Amino acid sequence: MAGRSKKSTKKFEKNHLKDTIDKRKEFAKIKQRHQTKAKKKARNASDNARVLDDDEKPAVPDSKRDSPGQADPFNKMSVDEFFQGGFELPEKKKDKSMDKKKDAAQKLGKRKRTAPQTTGKRELGSSNAIGDRSEFSDEEQSSVSDMELDTHQGDLDALAEKDPDFYEYLKENDAELLDFEENLNQAGVDKLSETEKTPKKKRKKDNKGQKDDEQVAEAGASEDGSDVTIALVEKWKTAMCEQHSLRAMRQVVLAFRAAAYINSGDGKEYRYSISGPEIYHQLLLVALQHVPNVLAHHLPAKESTTGKVRIATDSKKYRTLTPLLKSHAASVQYLLENLSDAPTIKLTLSSLAPLLPYLLPFKKVLKALINTTVTIWSDPSSTEAIRITAFLLIRRLAIFSDASLREAVLKTVYQGIVKGSRNTNTHTLAGINLMKNSAAELWGLDADVGYTTGFTYIRQLAVHLRTSITQPTKESYKAIYNWQYTHSLDFWSRVLSTHCYPATIIKSQSSSPLQPLIYPLVQITLGALRLIPTPAYFPLRFHLSRSLLRLSRATNTYIPLAPSLLEVLTSPELSKPPKASTLKPLDFATALRAPKSYLRTRIYQDGLGAQLAELLAEFFGCWAKHIAFPELVIPPTVLLKRWLKTASTTSPTSRPSFPSSSKKAKKRQGGNRNAKVNASIMLLLQKLDLNARWIEARRRTVTFGPGNRAAVEAFLNEVPVADTPLGAFVVGMRKQHEERERVLKEGRKTDEQSQGGVGRREGQRGAVGGGDDDDEERDINEDEEDGGSVASSSGQGSDQ
Repeated sequence: MAGRSKKSTKKFEKNHLKDTIDKRKEFAKIKQRHQTKAKKKARNASDNARVLDDDEKPAVPDSKRDSPGQADPFNKMSVDEFFQGGFELPEKKKDKSMDKKKDAAQKLGKRKRTAPQTTGKRELGSSNAIGDRSEFSDEEQSSVSDMELDTHQGDLDALAEKDPDFYEYLKENDAELLDFEENLNQAGVDKLSETEKTPKKKRKKDNKGQKDDEQVAEAGASEDGSDVTIALVEKWKTAMCEQHSLRAMRQVVLAFRAAAYINSGDGKEYRYSISGPEIYHQLLLVALQHVPNVLAHHLPAKESTTGKVRIATDSKKYRTLTPLLKSHAASVQYLLENLSDAPTIKLTLSSLAPLLPYLLPFKKVLKALINTTVTIWSDPSSTEAIRITAFLLIRRLAIFSDASLREAVLKTVYQGIVKGSRNTNTHTLAGINLMKNSAAELWGLDADVGYTTGFTYIRQLAVHLRTSITQPTKESYKAIYNWQYTHSLDFWSRVLSTHCYPATIIKSQSSSPLQPLIYPLVQITLGALRLIPTPAYFPLRFHLSRSLLRLSRATNTYIPLAPSLLEVLTSPELSKPPKASTLKPLDFATALRAPKSYLRTRIYQDGLGAQLAELLAEFFGCWAKHIAFPELVIPPTVLLKRWLKTASTTSPTSRPSFPSSSKKAKKRQGGNRNAKVNASIMLLLQKLDLNARWIEARRRTVTFGPGNRAAVEAFLNEVPVADTPLGAFVVGMRKQHEERERVLKEGRKTDEQSQGGVGRREGQRGAVGGGDDDDEERDINEDEEDGGSVASSSGQGSDQ
């Protein structure tokens, strides 16, 4: 029985033996491949070492190995004889064995750099060599650094021959490793220019061609730290426009760099110096307008129908022009950071658009440009034209970039929105809305990347809200009740409203990957909306309600907004009689919290009533065509009727018979004594009842039941919302609101022109309670001093 195998062994042989053998064979193949590669590398290393040793042996001769015929002729020569013979060096006899070794090295295919035969010719060279060296500027590297660069380039060429797959991987993923030249490769650009001019010289030898060549030659000869003149700029411009000269473009890029860093104070010395504002202006125009044209001529970009751009990045021209591209991009970025003139900023941003395809391999350069462009786009002082130009540049980059760079663009744009929306007032609100509307489009270019970034930032908002609920402190409240958090929630509602199509019950899943983000965003917004349910923060509640209304209307998603809005109606601000006040009307569009002086006043009560009636009408107007509208409005209708009965009721003793009992009569008197607010709620109640009857009349003729979901969703699809009683009422309210906003805007402009813009704006901000962080901090402190906790505030509201 000793030879009998175990049960586990049989089970292993039956189920896993074949897979194990196959895995071992695959592992053996991989191991053999790695061993072969290691042997090949060792053999190549030994060959290289042997070739290097052979090259070094003639440079350091060994006296023991020298033959008598090859002895040093200076050993037996005195000093006088040496000086009488002059400086001519006697020729040594060639060693045949060394020639054989060199021939063997060449047959092996090893790359060797040809060098001068004797050091005497290099040291005592002719004046031509000195003249050639004097043509280069002081910024070029010395001969030693040039030899090091050549050696490094030779190693890269050898890498491309030995391991082309790895070389292509480096070129695609990190081209900056291959771009090792820090200084401009000016000699390569000159060679490209000469090769392009050679056929033109052969074809045309007239006077005009000679003049053009002289102009370009003068531009090349003016490299040695000269002052830029108008004539020189015009020569460069002519050469770039007529000949598309790369040499002239190189000079313009170097001069533009000096102009961009003219006030940097970094202590660096540049080749050119700018001596006047006219020269500075002309140089900027030439560099920004004509450098992209020259690049497009020599390296044309091919754009596909999907928006992707392709450029021959593996060509010799592109490798030669890479230092120029990086230098020009760095100069433009520094110039953008320090410009203040609006037309110049717009021109500079426009010049970057055609350069973006050439900078795609250099992600560090592009990320720096993205940060600078987003900073300009989100700056409150930027004009609308600058914002639009900057956004078009950001959008163009997001279209033809890869997923990693597109994600960096989206993150930087969102951070710019948060940073630019910190201070919100009547003057910055239009720019902030422009930012949010334009940036929402970017999240639809790549839905997968958009979902990733959207989920990350919405989760951050949820974490802040949870911290504020679990740890209710002043700092946690300030992290939620500020303009940045409010604008962030509003921005994500715009993103989802733009890219999430109306989701119906019959659809298994939405056509947009962003659809799953609707539920968490709604939950976060509802939580922030009721975090501090005091009357002072009703303006913030209205802001967030409008964001949810937009999302509900665009995606056809039901969001229960009626309870949070009806809480405002039952609060003391709308249920009790107000006190008289001479304050200006509160601007709900630019206020998150009502100042303490506005609470329980008639002006604040009127504003709350108008906002509440408008929001309730908008909410029920979203479902004016739904077949279940009559059942939807039953609870709100009951509450509105009850509130109207309480608010309009007055005691029989409201008119006191004696003046001494007036205070007691006021205490016995009921209602809010505000006919304007009561009339608006009464009108809304009538429209709700009328629309419910209209729906009931049309659903009497249907032949399907509630189980037929497709028929329920298709009910009154062909009828426009404006044709319903409630829909027509909402359209009329929107027109009245727009007209009221237009009148207020014109009146605000008139006040600023008559009383001074800056002082007037500061006075309005202090009186109305604008969006400054200091005001919000003071308001939250006052809340905690007055009431303390959220629970006490909510309890007070429930008692009413």
